[in-house]
Amino acid sequence: MAIKNQVQLITYPDSLGGDLKTLNNILLKYFSDIFKGGVHILPPFPSSGDRGFAPLTYFEIDPKFGTWEDIRHIGENFDVLLDLMVNHISKESEFFQDFLEHGKKSEYADLFLTLDKIWSDGKPVQEDISKMFLRRRQPYSTFTISETGEEETVWTTFGKEDPSEQIDFDINSPKVKELLKDFLTNFSKQNVKIVRLDAVGYVIKKLGTSCFFIEPEIYKFIDWITELATSLGLELLPEVHAHYTTQFKLAEHGSWIYDFILPYRILDTLINKSNSELYKYLKVRPHKQFTMLDCHDGIPVKPDLDDLINTKDAKNLVDLCVERGSNLSLIYSDAHKAKDGFDVHQIRCSYYSVLNCDDDAYLAARAIQFFTPGIPQVYYVGLLAGKNDEENVKLTGEGREINRHNFTSIEIEQEVQKEVVQRLLKLIKFRNEYPAFNGEFNIVNSEDDEIILSWKKDKKFCTLNICLQTNKSVIEYVDDNGDILIYNI
Repeated sequence: MAIKNQVQLITYPDSLGGDLKTLNNILLKYFSDIFKGGVHILPPFPSSGDRGFAPLTYFEIDPKFGTWEDIRHIGENFDVLLDLMVNHISKESEFFQDFLEHGKKSEYADLFLTLDKIWSDGKPVQEDISKMFLRRRQPYSTFTISETGEEETVWTTFGKEDPSEQIDFDINSPKVKELLKDFLTNFSKQNVKIVRLDAVGYVIKKLGTSCFFIEPEIYKFIDWITELATSLGLELLPEVHAHYTTQFKLAEHGSWIYDFILPYRILDTLINKSNSELYKYLKVRPHKQFTMLDCHDGIPVKPDLDDLINTKDAKNLVDLCVERGSNLSLIYSDAHKAKDGFDVHQIRCSYYSVLNCDDDAYLAARAIQFFTPGIPQVYYVGLLAGKNDEENVKLTGEGREINRHNFTSIEIEQEVQKEVVQRLLKLIKFRNEYPAFNGEFNIVNSEDDEIILSWKKDKKFCTLNICLQTNKSVIEYVDDNGDILIYNI
């Protein structure tokens, strides 16, 4: 199955109407001709935390969201993309619960990375840990085994709690590979077309390294799982937050990648009224990418933009974002902070809010995204030009909830009528339907405060022209009669 070069939606299973059945109704009622590229449904599985990213299993859909039948129904009209957290599974899963009961005697014991698989005596060495790219203060958690009362320590890359909710798999174990095969096989039976490999960069653990995107072992794993997915009719999208050169290597390897650099670059362009850094980036980036502006986490900064941004400029941009209501997630690992102490991992906000709720600026941002080569994804909050949800942050204490508002069916009906949303829907339709987007991309030399991007295929061409001083965006294009038309976005 080929991934369609058209716009996709990203949404939680319960964020547009409350459950999967309603999501399908909302999609068919308002967006049937909008998301021709598909729908990325963030984890709808039973989960013990991290809003679905600590799944207990991939064989079931959480009953509060619906059933596999609901996923299959959505798949009748839209290509469905689901996540597979290849690095970890919930501590509440039947697999880890059995391990907690029986320890090394458990039939599932080999699924997990006990520390004796890393250090022969099972005791962590701080010198090794200091080299690692950490996502929590220590990359392991200790549990007591019910049957024996003994303690077992296992690798846990992620998780705010101690012990962590998310238990790492031992990717070298044949049992893990068998389990991943079973998960993917089930996806293929349920009308799923694309699978995002979440946290895939962390699957290889090797002493003396950062334990992140370890070459060449990571390619061996990606090749293995890609071959498996292809045999099941699935496309894979590896998700890797890393130095841009790492992403580029993955693209050279032939994989789809996520463009985690573009959201910051576009924001910087619109705020500082200059195309120079954006143009520089567009000239070197691989084209086989999924593009986005906003998502369920935040606008990536470090490590994605390391060596691409000047710290002073980045601090100024981040400070402005915070002034406009954003909050920040930070890098934990001292070894991976900048020498000057700049440690911003992500800027958490709604993209509409960070652009000061300026309709023209927001549409300009989307136009740049849609004209950038790749498969554009639009996050559901961005789709409805949603604002920062400060209330939800206060309520939950979770900074990422700023961009995770759940819309009721009544709210959706109101939001869809907004002028900015209607303009966005019209722009998405143009991106979906105009044939030149399957042709040749070109960056047109322009004044520093202009953006001019074009696509050409056969006799069709379209050119985006944005005045950064006013944020006004215009598309010039050739219609079926050969006439040149002007579309004011």
